[in-house]
Amino acid sequence: MIPLISVKRLSKSFPGVRALHEIQFELIAGEVHTVMGENGAGKSTLMKILAGVYTRDSGDMLYDGQPVDFSSPREAQAMGVCIIHQELQLMNHLSVAQNMFIGREPRGRLGLFLDEDKLNAQARDILARMHVNLDPRAIVGTLTVASQQMVEIAKALSFDSRVLIMDEPTSALNDAEIAELFRIIRELKSRGVGIIYISHKMDELKQISDRVTVLRDGEYVATVTVRDSSVEAIIGMMVGRALTDAAASQSVAGAGEVALEVKHLNAGPLVRDVSFTLRKGEILGFAGLMGAGRTEVARAVFGADPIESGDILVKGAKVTIRTPSDAVARGIGYLSEDRKRFGLATGMDVESNIVMSNLGKFLSLNIFLRRAQIRRTAAHFITLLAIRTPSATQEVRLLSGGNQQKIVIAKWLERDCDVLFFDEPTRGIDVGAKSEIYKLLRALADQGKAIVMISSELPEILRMSDRIVVMCEGRITGELSATEATQERIMQLATQRETLKAA
Repeated sequence: MIPLISVKRLSKSFPGVRALHEIQFELIAGEVHTVMGENGAGKSTLMKILAGVYTRDSGDMLYDGQPVDFSSPREAQAMGVCIIHQELQLMNHLSVAQNMFIGREPRGRLGLFLDEDKLNAQARDILARMHVNLDPRAIVGTLTVASQQMVEIAKALSFDSRVLIMDEPTSALNDAEIAELFRIIRELKSRGVGIIYISHKMDELKQISDRVTVLRDGEYVATVTVRDSSVEAIIGMMVGRALTDAAASQSVAGAGEVALEVKHLNAGPLVRDVSFTLRKGEILGFAGLMGAGRTEVARAVFGADPIESGDILVKGAKVTIRTPSDAVARGIGYLSEDRKRFGLATGMDVESNIVMSNLGKFLSLNIFLRRAQIRRTAAHFITLLAIRTPSATQEVRLLSGGNQQKIVIAKWLERDCDVLFFDEPTRGIDVGAKSEIYKLLRALADQGKAIVMISSELPEILRMSDRIVVMCEGRITGELSATEATQERIMQLATQRETLKAA
């Protein structure tokens, strides 16, 4: 059988970075082929070459047995190769159908006006073939993330795609939405579509993947069949080292003084009468289903969203927080779940991002930057957090997700915040980088920092938390100690209000 895509000895470099070196890869029709590796392994670079975003420096790429060299994503799409990026590429103000056929809209007889009826009919036909119940006229910005994901897939299928590349497609989906996505993937697979799937979630492998190719540090490691390989073996190939973070020591609950206290907080529909305490030296986990209000609580305490009522106390003193600047002045830092949008200036370099939250410290006469001090500070945190970057002047956008996350952490550490909210701190990063983040969080707690960790991954919450607060529909439904918490108990509390309503 001739592979849909075959890559041999493919290499790609950027200024100061060798991204790929003599990579090999193949995809056959009707398979889901997962590409795995730590952040910085070269996965995204390889996918962007396959999709025409980048051009390769050397090596061979065959499509249906014929040499190809896509010069643009449009050329790749025209040949039936489409990529769905982790950050969805949709226009929120347009309809589902308009997004699906943007730039290819059917026109009337004179070719001057858009034929809305035909456009919606074409979109409806593709959605029906996917067994997805979406109105082609619905505005994309009003849809859930899961539905937007389906629009991206439908858009790709509108090109009669034979190859579909999915980059972390489940990173923002709940279990029910993931199950629906997997149903669509199996449907596409049965029709002979070849799917390249990038994921860091090891539990997804057995459910959806046929083969796995592992990359490490820009080089090919191995390709294995899922049914003949263990998760442990694949992780070993990814990291090339033993992970020693299996047991995170937990502090004694209630041992430290109270660093932050929130009383009867109300802020919008997803923060209703929320009260909790956070102590120095502990990691307080916030668990719950999507839409439970966990992120909204963090944003309200940080001053990013307005508070309707309630009290916030820092070290026992009542404070007023109306803006993030107020929160930072009180020693509170917030690492957003969307680090690229709210945590980083991706077009700026590493050192600028590290010092930006405390820039006044690096000004002379409040005008001139103290460049030498900035360089020393950046070098300190690059070493402390093992940030992998060619230099402190590298643009942040060129670094891997795990290293970007470390830069956000460095920014708040430089500010020396006493209270830190970590919202989905390991989303979109690999097992090796997760290991480093876990150890860093525990080290910060051991230093006396007070940490709130919001996570959708229950094993992560159970492993890292000294106490766990569970939310459902904007309210706290329970609090568990580390010793009494289980996945089953957390899920009971996370669905408690839904269960009460159903009854």
